[in-house]
Amino acid sequence: ARVLEIDDPHDLARARALAPLLDPAADPARPPGALPDRGAIDAVVMDFDGTQTDDRVLIDADGRELVAVHRGDGLGIAALRDAGLALLILSTETNPVVAARGRKLRVPVLHGVDQKDRALKQWCDENGIAPDRVLYVGNDVNDLSCFGLVGWPVAVATAHRAVRDAARAVTTAPGGSGALREIASWILGPTLAR
Repeated sequence: ARVLEIDDPHDLARARALAPLLDPAADPARPPGALPDRGAIDAVVMDFDGTQTDDRVLIDADGRELVAVHRGDGLGIAALRDAGLALLILSTETNPVVAARGRKLRVPVLHGVDQKDRALKQWCDENGIAPDRVLYVGNDVNDLSCFGLVGWPVAVATAHRAVRDAARAVTTAPGGSGALREIASWILGPTLAR
Protein backbone atom coordinates (compact mmCIF):
# COMPACT_ATOMS: atom_id res chain seq x y z
CA ALA A 1 0.00 0.00 0.00
CA ARG A 2 2.98 2.34 0.47
CA VAL A 3 4.67 1.62 -2.88
CA LEU A 4 3.68 3.26 -6.14
CA GLU A 5 5.59 2.92 -9.37
CA ILE A 6 6.09 6.30 -11.01
CA ASP A 7 6.49 6.21 -14.77
CA ASP A 8 4.94 9.52 -15.83
CA PRO A 9 3.76 12.89 -14.43
CA HIS A 10 0.28 11.48 -13.68
CA ASP A 11 1.79 8.81 -11.42
CA LEU A 12 3.81 11.51 -9.64
CA ALA A 13 0.67 13.62 -9.12
CA ARG A 14 -1.15 10.56 -7.74
CA ALA A 15 1.76 9.84 -5.34
CA ARG A 16 1.75 13.43 -4.10
CA ALA A 17 -2.01 13.27 -3.50
CA LEU A 18 -1.74 9.99 -1.58
CA ALA A 19 1.32 10.89 0.50
CA PRO A 20 -0.50 13.03 3.12
CA LEU A 21 -3.02 10.23 3.66
CA LEU A 22 -0.25 7.75 4.43
CA ASP A 23 2.09 10.15 6.23
CA PRO A 24 0.65 13.42 7.63
CA ALA A 25 4.19 14.85 7.80
CA ALA A 26 4.28 14.68 3.98
CA ASP A 27 1.43 17.22 3.68
CA PRO A 28 2.59 19.93 1.23
CA ALA A 29 0.72 22.54 3.28
CA ARG A 30 3.07 21.63 6.12
CA PRO A 31 6.51 21.59 4.51
CA PRO A 32 9.21 19.71 6.40
CA GLY A 33 11.34 21.92 8.56
CA ALA A 34 8.76 24.74 8.70
CA LEU A 35 9.03 26.15 12.20
CA PRO A 36 7.40 29.21 13.75
CA ASP A 37 9.35 32.42 14.14
CA ARG A 38 8.71 35.59 16.13
CA GLY A 39 6.80 37.17 13.26
CA ALA A 40 4.17 34.40 13.35
CA ILE A 41 3.56 34.17 17.11
CA ASP A 42 1.97 36.52 19.66
CA ALA A 43 1.39 33.99 22.43
CA VAL A 44 2.62 30.62 23.69
CA VAL A 45 0.19 28.43 25.61
CA MET A 46 1.57 25.35 27.32
CA ASP A 47 0.07 22.25 28.78
CA PHE A 48 1.84 21.24 31.99
CA ASP A 49 2.01 17.48 32.56
CA GLY A 50 3.94 15.82 29.76
CA THR A 51 5.24 19.06 28.26
CA GLN A 52 6.92 20.75 31.21
CA THR A 53 7.37 17.38 32.92
CA ASP A 54 8.14 13.89 31.67
CA ASP A 55 4.54 12.96 32.58
CA ARG A 56 5.59 10.95 35.64
CA VAL A 57 4.40 11.72 39.16
CA LEU A 58 6.16 10.74 42.37
CA ILE A 59 3.92 10.45 45.42
CA ASP A 60 5.40 10.70 48.91
CA ALA A 61 4.11 8.89 52.01
CA ASP A 62 1.79 11.82 52.80
CA GLY A 63 0.21 11.70 49.34
CA ARG A 64 1.95 14.82 48.03
CA GLU A 65 2.75 14.76 44.33
CA LEU A 66 6.21 15.65 43.08
CA VAL A 67 7.29 16.25 39.48
CA ALA A 68 10.57 17.20 37.86
CA VAL A 69 10.92 20.14 35.49
CA HIS A 70 13.81 21.16 33.25
CA ARG A 71 15.77 24.33 34.06
CA GLY A 72 16.37 24.96 30.35
CA ASP A 73 12.62 25.11 29.85
CA GLY A 74 12.43 27.79 32.54
CA LEU A 75 15.13 29.78 30.73
CA GLY A 76 13.25 29.47 27.43
CA ILE A 77 9.96 30.54 29.01
CA ALA A 78 11.64 33.56 30.65
CA ALA A 79 13.11 34.57 27.28
CA LEU A 80 9.70 34.31 25.60
CA ARG A 81 8.18 36.45 28.36
CA ASP A 82 11.00 39.01 28.05
CA ALA A 83 10.46 39.12 24.27
CA GLY A 84 6.91 40.34 24.91
CA LEU A 85 4.98 37.19 24.08
CA ALA A 86 1.84 36.48 26.05
CA LEU A 87 2.18 33.22 27.99
CA LEU A 88 -0.25 30.84 29.67
CA ILE A 89 -0.09 27.45 31.35
CA LEU A 90 -3.35 25.59 30.65
CA SER A 91 -3.96 22.30 32.47
CA THR A 92 -6.82 19.98 33.24
CA GLU A 93 -5.10 19.01 36.50
CA THR A 94 -5.85 20.92 39.68
CA ASN A 95 -2.55 20.61 41.46
CA PRO A 96 -0.60 23.06 43.64
CA VAL A 97 2.60 22.16 41.75
CA VAL A 98 1.15 23.65 38.53
CA ALA A 99 0.32 26.93 40.28
CA ALA A 100 3.72 26.97 42.01
CA ARG A 101 5.53 26.53 38.70
CA GLY A 102 3.48 29.32 37.17
CA ARG A 103 4.40 31.66 40.04
CA LYS A 104 8.08 30.77 39.72
CA LEU A 105 8.03 31.44 35.95
CA ARG A 106 5.75 34.50 36.32
CA VAL A 107 3.29 32.90 33.91
CA PRO A 108 -0.48 32.92 34.49
CA VAL A 109 -2.08 29.53 35.07
CA LEU A 110 -5.53 28.19 34.27
CA HIS A 111 -5.80 24.73 35.80
CA GLY A 112 -8.62 22.42 36.69
CA VAL A 113 -10.02 23.19 33.21
CA ASP A 114 -12.38 20.59 31.74
CA GLN A 115 -12.76 22.13 28.27
CA LYS A 116 -9.35 23.43 27.34
CA ASP A 117 -10.41 24.79 23.95
CA ARG A 118 -13.19 26.86 25.49
CA ALA A 119 -10.83 28.24 28.17
CA LEU A 120 -8.19 29.02 25.53
CA LYS A 121 -10.70 30.81 23.29
CA GLN A 122 -11.91 32.91 26.25
CA TRP A 123 -8.31 33.76 27.23
CA CYS A 124 -7.54 34.82 23.66
CA ASP A 125 -10.67 37.00 23.56
CA GLU A 126 -9.90 38.61 26.93
CA ASN A 127 -6.33 39.37 25.87
CA GLY A 128 -7.06 40.49 22.31
CA ILE A 129 -4.97 37.69 20.79
CA ALA A 130 -5.94 36.11 17.48
CA PRO A 131 -5.94 32.31 17.93
CA ASP A 132 -4.09 31.86 14.64
CA ARG A 133 -1.16 33.76 16.23
CA VAL A 134 -0.97 31.31 19.17
CA LEU A 135 1.51 28.46 19.53
CA TYR A 136 -0.02 25.75 21.70
CA VAL A 137 2.23 22.95 22.96
CA GLY A 138 0.75 19.71 24.20
CA ASN A 139 1.31 16.00 24.54
CA ASP A 140 -1.93 14.08 24.87
CA VAL A 141 -5.36 13.69 23.31
CA ASN A 142 -6.97 16.24 25.65
CA ASP A 143 -4.84 18.86 23.85
CA LEU A 144 -6.28 18.11 20.40
CA SER A 145 -9.25 20.46 20.84
CA CYS A 146 -6.78 23.33 21.31
CA PHE A 147 -4.77 22.17 18.28
CA GLY A 148 -7.84 22.83 16.13
CA LEU A 149 -8.10 26.38 17.45
CA VAL A 150 -4.56 27.74 17.10
CA GLY A 151 -2.25 28.57 14.20
CA TRP A 152 0.72 26.65 15.59
CA PRO A 153 -0.18 23.34 17.26
CA VAL A 154 3.08 21.82 18.52
CA ALA A 155 3.67 18.39 20.05
CA VAL A 156 6.60 17.36 22.20
CA ALA A 157 8.61 14.37 20.95
CA THR A 158 7.05 12.06 23.55
CA ALA A 159 3.46 13.07 22.74
CA HIS A 160 0.77 10.53 21.93
CA ARG A 161 0.92 9.47 18.26
CA ALA A 162 -2.41 11.15 17.42
CA VAL A 163 -1.10 14.42 18.86
CA ARG A 164 2.17 14.22 16.91
CA ASP A 165 0.19 13.51 13.74
CA ALA A 166 -2.07 16.53 14.31
CA ALA A 167 0.81 18.90 15.13
CA ARG A 168 2.22 21.43 12.73
CA ALA A 169 5.65 20.92 14.33
CA VAL A 170 7.12 18.35 16.72
CA THR A 171 10.07 18.98 19.02
CA THR A 172 13.09 16.70 19.02
CA ALA A 173 13.31 17.00 22.83
CA PRO A 174 10.93 15.01 25.01
CA GLY A 175 8.49 16.69 27.37
CA GLY A 176 10.21 17.71 30.59
CA SER A 177 13.63 17.49 28.95
CA GLY A 178 14.05 20.80 27.17
CA ALA A 179 11.15 20.76 24.70
CA LEU A 180 10.02 24.26 25.73
CA ARG A 181 13.59 25.57 25.49
CA GLU A 182 13.69 24.11 21.96
CA ILE A 183 10.45 25.90 21.04
CA ALA A 184 11.84 29.17 22.43
CA SER A 185 14.89 28.76 20.20
CA TRP A 186 12.63 28.28 17.16
CA ILE A 187 10.92 31.57 17.93
CA LEU A 188 13.82 33.65 19.25
CA GLY A 189 16.88 31.94 17.81
CA PRO A 190 19.36 29.65 19.57
CA THR A 191 20.70 32.42 21.79
CA LEU A 192 17.15 33.44 22.76
CA ALA A 193 18.02 37.02 21.88
CA ARG A 194 15.73 38.18 19.11
